[in-house]
Amino acid sequence: MTCAACVGRVERKLGRLDGVSATVNLATGRAKVSHPAALSVGDLVTVVEAAGYAARPAEPPARPGGAADTARPAPGREPADGPSGSGEANERRERDRLLITALLSVPVLTLSMVPGWQFRNWQWLCFVLAAQVAVWGAWPFHQRALRGLRHGTATMDTLVSLGVTASFAWSAYALFLGGAGRPGMDMPLSLLPSASGDVAGVYLEATVGVPLFVLAGRRLEARARRGTGSALRALAELAAKDVTVRRGGVERRVPADDLAVGEVFLVRPGERVATDGTVVEGGSALDLSLVTGESRPVEVGPGSRVTGGAVNSGGLLEVRADAVGSDTQLARITRLVEDAQTGKAAVQRLADSVAAVFVPAVIAVSVTVLGFWLGAGADPQAAITAAVAVLVVACPCALGLATPTALLAATGRGARLGILVSGAPALERLRKVDTVVLDKTGTLTTGRMNVTAVTAVTTSADADADARADAHARTGVGAGGHARVGAAEALRLAAAVEQGSEHPLARAIVAHARRQADGHPLPRPVRFAAVPGSGVSALVDGEEVAVTRPGELGGIPDDLREAVRTAETAGHTAVLVRVGGAPRAVISVGDTLRPDAYRAVEHLRRLGLRPVLATGDREATARAIAGQLGITEIHAEALPEDKAALVTTLQGHGSRVAVVGDGVNDAAALAAADLGIAMGGGTDVAIGAADVTLVREDIQALPDAVRLARHTLATIRANLVWAFGYNLVTLPLAAVGRLNPMVAAAAMSVSSLLVVGNSLRLRAWNPSRPRALGHGPGRARTATPWEAAS
Repeated sequence: MTCAACVGRVERKLGRLDGVSATVNLATGRAKVSHPAALSVGDLVTVVEAAGYAARPAEPPARPGGAADTARPAPGREPADGPSGSGEANERRERDRLLITALLSVPVLTLSMVPGWQFRNWQWLCFVLAAQVAVWGAWPFHQRALRGLRHGTATMDTLVSLGVTASFAWSAYALFLGGAGRPGMDMPLSLLPSASGDVAGVYLEATVGVPLFVLAGRRLEARARRGTGSALRALAELAAKDVTVRRGGVERRVPADDLAVGEVFLVRPGERVATDGTVVEGGSALDLSLVTGESRPVEVGPGSRVTGGAVNSGGLLEVRADAVGSDTQLARITRLVEDAQTGKAAVQRLADSVAAVFVPAVIAVSVTVLGFWLGAGADPQAAITAAVAVLVVACPCALGLATPTALLAATGRGARLGILVSGAPALERLRKVDTVVLDKTGTLTTGRMNVTAVTAVTTSADADADARADAHARTGVGAGGHARVGAAEALRLAAAVEQGSEHPLARAIVAHARRQADGHPLPRPVRFAAVPGSGVSALVDGEEVAVTRPGELGGIPDDLREAVRTAETAGHTAVLVRVGGAPRAVISVGDTLRPDAYRAVEHLRRLGLRPVLATGDREATARAIAGQLGITEIHAEALPEDKAALVTTLQGHGSRVAVVGDGVNDAAALAAADLGIAMGGGTDVAIGAADVTLVREDIQALPDAVRLARHTLATIRANLVWAFGYNLVTLPLAAVGRLNPMVAAAAMSVSSLLVVGNSLRLRAWNPSRPRALGHGPGRARTATPWEAAS
């Protein structure tokens, strides 16, 4: 395929089959086809071949870096001559043809355009050289034009073939019958077509210039298109090729494809994690920047989940494989990017529809121009020159490349930033949304319970109590008999009791206490007892310790009562720690906001989007979170069906709604929304229902995704404006005889290159964020160095 007319023909041929719909991408040379089970892939290939094009089934998605993946040509490099030859061999043939054509063409162009160098009978030397270019150099255009003629179609190659044939045939007539072959004939330099009246002019420079410029333009265009599709190659390179495993007590290096689920493998400093898994032993920092776009190293230890493709920046890790092959996150990212790059925007479908009739219309215009000039009594040479210029200058290539190249570059850049878009329709909808419904847990918050505050009974002896707690942690001497308990000791005693509970609050308290203990073990509780709906108690270091609900606040000290109220206002859960029956401390536990949540919501507002909070959590918690983020529209205690109904209601009021969520309970709302956005750390159900996935654990990726969509659609519009505008300007110039065919060929090639070059700018796109934002309402802060730089 060489232009949008080719794309339209393949899509129409496939679409004529019952139950078949096809999307063909010019930039990647791939078709995505939905078809009934009764039709085999071989049947589809036969239809494409009947349309005049070679085809082969695409390899099924494979593990990045695996054998199937490395054997598959990169986007834009599929063999143009069909499955019979490799992409590399075809590229070598095209390069050799271009070089030889250039060597043959340069003398012709030089002698034709520099009168001072025109020696006696120079025109015959140019004719011999041009004949080889017209036949052999332009043979791919003639071949594809004849193939299209057999199938009743016309493409960009038809226009080039006709232009080269017409200019060479006229030059041959001028040399043999028109007087241009006489010795001593000279031809003045002119970039505009001209006729000398008594002697027919030769247009051998157009004969060689058209194929030379088109071949050069397509080679540069192909290289640029490979640049826009570099994301898939970069993803494939992230996968580890081999891995160290322990089998039978012996370490051995094996191919990564041989790794099985449940097997333990080693990741040394500087190596890539071979596959998704859980750290069994060791601690380190992982660089996830190339996988998820996460800029900061992520600390991991025993129990931490790790992602294949991440680079180990620190110590030795032992990891148990949880997923291999196509089930890994890297493989899923690769599939999503590949699917996205096959998509097509609605505006591109319009362009393809125009391109389908463009080439026949150009041929009709060329014939009309020739007839008009001859009928008006003009010189036949001028008439033919104008007709050839019309054929050559027309460029449906730019129409076909306007969207695919931009989409290739944008989806690749998005993948590097941790933003996975399902395709062009999702980008269009993302650009148009005006309302964003945000889930709370796991989206605006971390989704993990953490200790947010520990408040002990305020006394002058607090410092002494904390010192005694630290001394106890080091020496193991009991704390029994202390009249007062400081915050550190209260946390330690509460965590000791909670070791026997599986409640999420208990796990949060224990994890926090272990981090505070700096590696020292927690004491063992005895006589552990759990009271359903109330709390737990045990004997710790000789003291009776109970961790319970606060209950009535009348019997506890004022400072603890205030701590309970503060926790409830913030939407957190407060637990009371009693030591020896007396209330000694309040521990506040809650789900904390993501670090960049406030900035992300504020950026959405600045982009003109209205944030709405919808959560299944209770009203007080929802209002506390919304208050920190400045969100005024809140829907609390919402069931999954309530969230879906909220989306429908907003749509009924004319809003274009995007839903952001991460859980199973968000799947219905994600599917009902105009655009579903899933957090990458969420469930597979949520990700499957979404149009956009934010891979990195940073809610700031949400406004970045909106900016990327708007920038991509602006690039596509600019490409199409240029593609249409170019033809609107150059075709009339060619028709009235103001464009030399050689100049027309150069202009046509430049048109395609400008479209691809404009799309390539998306590869270097970076989010432009506001320079200064507060962390919350009424709290200002200065910009970070990164924000100031951007």
